[in-house]
Amino acid sequence: MNNDLIQRIDSLMINIPEGEVVLRDDRIKKEWQVQIKPFLLAKYVVTMELYDAITNSTCNDYKNSNKPVVNISWHDAITFCNSLSKTAGLTEFYSIQDEGKKVSCNLHSNGYRLPSDAEWQYACKAGTPGYTYGELQKIAWYNENSNGQIQDVGKKEPNAWGLYDMLGNVWEWCYDLYDEKVYGSYRIFRGGSWAEEARGCGATCRRRSHPTFHIDDLGFRLARSI
Repeated sequence: MNNDLIQRIDSLMINIPEGEVVLRDDRIKKEWQVQIKPFLLAKYVVTMELYDAITNSTCNDYKNSNKPVVNISWHDAITFCNSLSKTAGLTEFYSIQDEGKKVSCNLHSNGYRLPSDAEWQYACKAGTPGYTYGELQKIAWYNENSNGQIQDVGKKEPNAWGLYDMLGNVWEWCYDLYDEKVYGSYRIFRGGSWAEEARGCGATCRRRSHPTFHIDDLGFRLARSI
């Protein structure tokens, strides 16, 4: 089963071309430019089915298996990435020590990881200039069309690079610290969710929370370095 599963995951990884992206932090009125190297990003966020298959968990209802896995902390997400890498015979990207308080990255690893903040925004926009990559009703599940609940992945229109649900349905953890001097270990998440207002479902919207934080509209998407 694992070989079939890994092949299916690999088939759903999208090649993201190199480029550059401008990030901004409205809180401190700062902008900066980041160069992006080519990388792989999953077409869909991690589903309940995939999460349970790798973690041997039975906590998610089978009938919801194609919905994004949620209530996942940042620590849970990077631990899953390492577990999936090990299952796939790849080098683990993260070194996790002291019960998750110390995390470092193997930049030469071919294993699964979270996208960086810059990678996420660059992939979300997919070459488009606007706050969203299309009409929000057509591309995202948010509080005006979600019927107050999480939805199956891939039911809305993708962006120009074939990525689904980059906006709406669930927020997505990124690897980066938000502002270590002010917020300490808080990590960034992106994209908006089924419960979010339209203004929160935009390519440049950045939120943050403690790496142990988890809630019912926060999940993650897999990336790999090339």
